[in-house]
Amino acid sequence: MDVSERLSFFAALFEVDKNPDAGMWYLYLTVLVLTIIVYNLGFAKKLSLLQNIIIYACLAFGCTILTFFAAFLPMAEGLFFTALFLGIYRFRLHLHRKSQNKKIA
Repeated sequence: MDVSERLSFFAALFEVDKNPDAGMWYLYLTVLVLTIIVYNLGFAKKLSLLQNIIIYACLAFGCTILTFFAAFLPMAEGLFFTALFLGIYRFRLHLHRKSQNKKIA
């Protein structure tokens, strides 16, 4: 079995096997952006600037570790679908709250 057959979708998309330097950076940025989106859609609360800096620094460090797993495991794909489902949930919650406010007024 060839290495390129075992790569995850995003790793194959960024051609990690042919150009590992650029491919891993693209994969890291993809994992980081998707992690930030998932955090903001599902878990973020209003925090001070210093607390936000600490949280995003921890996210950046954690994504470094996740990127190595994401080359062969569907980490980025899981984050993508998690962001998609949380986005749908937040949109429906927004519509529900909007309809509740119209009923009250």
